[in-house]
Amino acid sequence: MKVRSSWKAALAAVGVLLAGLASGTAGATAAPGSGAPVFWRVPVTAAQAAGLARAGFDVAESDREAAYVVGDQAVARQLRTLGYQPSYFDSVYKDVPAAGAPNAPRSAADDTFYGGYRTVAAQEAHLTQVASAHPDLATVYSLGPSWKKTTGQGGHDLKAICLSKKQAGDCTLSTTSAKPKFVLMAQIHAREISTGELAWRWIDYLANGYASDPTAKSILDTTEVWVIPIANPDGVDIVASGGNSPKLQRKNADNTRGGCSGTNVGIDVNRNSTFEWGGDSNSPCAETYQGASAGSEPETQALEKFFRAIYPVQRGTGTTDPASTTARGTMITLHSYGNDIVIPWGFTQANSPNDAQYRKLGAKFTAANGYLVGTNRETVGYDTSGTTDDFTYGTLGVASFTFEVGASSGTCGGFLPKYSCVDSTFWPKNKGAFITAAQAAAAPYRQ
Repeated sequence: MKVRSSWKAALAAVGVLLAGLASGTAGATAAPGSGAPVFWRVPVTAAQAAGLARAGFDVAESDREAAYVVGDQAVARQLRTLGYQPSYFDSVYKDVPAAGAPNAPRSAADDTFYGGYRTVAAQEAHLTQVASAHPDLATVYSLGPSWKKTTGQGGHDLKAICLSKKQAGDCTLSTTSAKPKFVLMAQIHAREISTGELAWRWIDYLANGYASDPTAKSILDTTEVWVIPIANPDGVDIVASGGNSPKLQRKNADNTRGGCSGTNVGIDVNRNSTFEWGGDSNSPCAETYQGASAGSEPETQALEKFFRAIYPVQRGTGTTDPASTTARGTMITLHSYGNDIVIPWGFTQANSPNDAQYRKLGAKFTAANGYLVGTNRETVGYDTSGTTDDFTYGTLGVASFTFEVGASSGTCGGFLPKYSCVDSTFWPKNKGAFITAAQAAAAPYRQ
């Protein structure tokens, strides 16, 4: 059950007062009248929230009482025209360093925006640097091209790094390798920028800590840890192009469907997976547009090919078939926001056949980060289809979780938290949960 609605209203009132102090400049906390997007609180039922998303509104979150819609005053007017009563909840942009601070890249390996967040180029350079510095621990893989790369418009290959104290057969694309595997994936939704930074810190903790940290050493001696820091690189390029006012691109860059413009273009890669696809929006400009067909996007194809290459099939094909208690492998896909740990299923309100085991392992994550564990309806408030975690669990039996990183409002809340929040809040809270996921990879359903 969603339990945060009572304090959300209180925080919204505080946010209105704070907004009055805002300068209205790009990258600063913006008042509702400034023209910048904000979060609107819209009292609705769960069915109405889903309807708003399907209709093309940017529903960031919902609970039993309201949906939280991203948009400017024009969006608020559209909602009122439809009979809804939106009220200002929180800013989207948080404070960044004072005017005059350098916004241009300082070097290829330190390409940053919005106070310190890394670009795709920086993330790619980081993977190369880690593999070069630690050849006994790290191997970098190209998983497949982004949409822009397939169309000759630049783009990227999706990159993964495998970290393990390498023995024969380790860190290969094999379903029969000796060590169990934990995959951490970030920024499949491009604007959820804190998640890529958590992936960066997790990589550094393991690679740099192997020689001195007993926990890091134990993990890499016994486990393959795979990290995909940027699962939607074209989308992240669009976000970063806004500099200190990041663009709110969620989807990939595929602009071949519909007459969409700006950040409305693209397909939601986290609604495009081939497992139980088809229950989300058919409107090309909607933020949850699922694509014309299951697995239509090259990013989806690259991710699913990768997961099938490293994990064996460990459950039956029916939605009520549990994964075996001997199944191995864990996966966390990082999103924001809400301070939630979401467990399958997403596509239906029914609990998964491994629900009890999910909640036991989820409780161990909660001991580290304090997040709420539950299904979609119990956490984010709506159903989802064609998601990565439903695919890895439903198709392969991997114990798969979605972490919604960060609060719903405030300096460290929303899609674009202040950069300092990564080290002050998000990494300290989630480091222990990542360690638990890696340690559980050998027997996640026997915790």
